[in-house]
Amino acid sequence: MIKVVSYNMHKGVGLDRRRDPRRILDVLCEIDGDVIALQEADLRHGTRAAIIPHRLLEDHSPWRAVRLHDRLSMGWHGNALLVRKECTVLRPTQLHIPTLEPRGAICVDLTVDSNPIRVLGMHLDLSGLWRRRQARAILTHVEDCAPPMPTVMMGDLNEWTPNGGCLHDFRHSFDIAPTGPSFHARRAIGRLDRIMTRGFRVEACGVHTSPLARKASDHLPIWALIERQ
Repeated sequence: MIKVVSYNMHKGVGLDRRRDPRRILDVLCEIDGDVIALQEADLRHGTRAAIIPHRLLEDHSPWRAVRLHDRLSMGWHGNALLVRKECTVLRPTQLHIPTLEPRGAICVDLTVDSNPIRVLGMHLDLSGLWRRRQARAILTHVEDCAPPMPTVMMGDLNEWTPNGGCLHDFRHSFDIAPTGPSFHARRAIGRLDRIMTRGFRVEACGVHTSPLARKASDHLPIWALIERQ
């Protein structure tokens, strides 16, 4: 089985208003996922540097960041993917999606324990109209990818409705794991963060609610244990 995780890390700023990348990494180590989609993983202005320094990730975790470019940032418009160091990474791709504000998505083909998997990480718009446009663009990209392979899409969808909006579009092709509410970390009522699968069976899933996670970001991480069908 493969454990996938999605986490809006709020640029490393916790509920105590401190930016603490090591604390974010400690939360991820508590969950111990194989593939991790991060949102708000980079500073938004200036060099857009990675919140978690690459050296800290390399020396104090079992993961490495999927490199999409040679810049200081970890990902693309704040989206980043971490994978276990023994995973093989193929064809990392930046997705240009319709947007009102700076947004993006990333797609990576991997092998995890010899299992091929396609992973997409995303952080969608605050506007419902733009979210649906972005969902359609992401789904079009997935359908155009060759060869077909089992796929996981995850991230902060910013969708408050339980079944409508962009979830209506994604449900046509993907199963949505019932992970539970993950926002706001102080009192989670919103299911803004989602894990969606095709070609996998979800064996277990949930929201990581440790005391550290409740302090490290305004979102709680979500996770799912998946097995190929």
